[in-house]
Amino acid sequence: MLLTLLYVPGDRPDRFAKAVAAGADAVILDLEDAVVAGRKAYAREAVAEFLADPQPLPVQVRVNELTGPDVAADLAAVAGRPGLSGLRLPKVESPATVAAVAARVDTPLHPLVESAVGLESAYPIAAAHPSVASLGLGEADLRSDLGVADDDGLLWARGRIVVAARAAGLPPPVMSVYADVTDLDGLAASCAAGRRLGFLGRAAIHPRQLPVIAAAFRPADREVDRARELLAALADAQTRGSGTVVLPDGRFADRAMVAAARRVVDLAARYAA
Repeated sequence: MLLTLLYVPGDRPDRFAKAVAAGADAVILDLEDAVVAGRKAYAREAVAEFLADPQPLPVQVRVNELTGPDVAADLAAVAGRPGLSGLRLPKVESPATVAAVAARVDTPLHPLVESAVGLESAYPIAAAHPSVASLGLGEADLRSDLGVADDDGLLWARGRIVVAARAAGLPPPVMSVYADVTDLDGLAASCAAGRRLGFLGRAAIHPRQLPVIAAAFRPADREVDRARELLAALADAQTRGSGTVVLPDGRFADRAMVAAARRVVDLAARYAA
């Protein structure tokens, strides 16, 4: 489970090692939107050189648009590099494009849905190939495509991505970036809203955002205690031949709640280490 992912422009190799040491769970080297057309080749070479060595944490690469002129060179440059842990695929609109990338590279794939067309194919994209490891939402492009002015207009789209990921057996999606790097209170509130919708984790564009994101998505001590209490009570009930139990605080629990409780406990254990 990756709660924090830090984007770094692919044409800023001076920032790569700093990003790896910044405290994120994963780093995303960006060859797409963060790099202007005239620096694509330079960025590609810089990223490929950095990934020639294994890295201490997962490093993904966001390649250029799958139907554009740069993606073939991107894939050729980074495929098979020891430091590469996955590819983020922007502006995906069909499962066929995901399958085409999967046929060329052997690495986990992370499609990003960023348009109305892509949103209508969210589940087929999520289920396009066994190498698909997550599904995400690119909200800046989606806002532009839909003409959406605020977060309320994205509620349905966010829910659609959460449902599609779950239906395909993928982990909960991470949230798209929060563009205002100075508004940490707004970031925290946005993360809390995303967590209520079923997201788990968020991409960042500045290291100062990382602790806010991590705090928003890590389970609180009370939440962990309640999850452990539920699991223990249900395990005891099962030994007595019952699939349900009423907890001391009055909560009714059954086996349908086990997966969510285990996720809370597992997440707490990961971040306690």
